[in-house]
Amino acid sequence: MSLLIEIDRFLRHTKMPPTRFGREAVNDPRLVFDIRRGRECGEKIRARIHTYIVEANGRQDRCG
Repeated sequence: MSLLIEIDRFLRHTKMPPTRFGREAVNDPRLVFDIRRGRECGEKIRARIHTYIVEANGRQDRCG
């Protein structure tokens, strides 16, 4: 699955604004907008994003 698809699914599911996601995941509020415009992320950033999504989904499961 592409990184952008994974992020967009997470944003739709959580109704989280893209700027908040970027800020919380990698301290970059422009992250999602830049990826949508073609920004390529390195492996470290991709790993941080994936970890953030997994952990956030785990928090939702416990709270939901």
